[in-house]
Amino acid sequence: MEIDLNADLGEGAGFDAELMPLITSANVCCGLHAGGPVEIVHTLALARQHGVAVGAHPGYADREHFGRRDLEPRPGEVAAVCRYQLGGLMGLTGAGVIRYVKPH
Repeated sequence: MEIDLNADLGEGAGFDAELMPLITSANVCCGLHAGGPVEIVHTLALARQHGVAVGAHPGYADREHFGRRDLEPRPGEVAAVCRYQLGGLMGLTGAGVIRYVKPH
């Protein structure tokens, strides 16, 4: 049996280095609900170092409520915000691969 042990990382919580050796995939925050470019790059480097698969973890631009507030986006807004975040994460991966998307 194969199990994928997964965690949300890159959010600036400060425990990515300790968690990374214990998991097989990381949902890397895309920087709007938490984290930012510096945290993302650090998390991506740790994932490469430990052979951990990377998934994009986009969320609402809602840092105050960590992306958990009920919002009423305009038509097309969610798709645009997700594309923006995925593009940013892909740019920061360099030649890395994003294997999946896990919305926040």
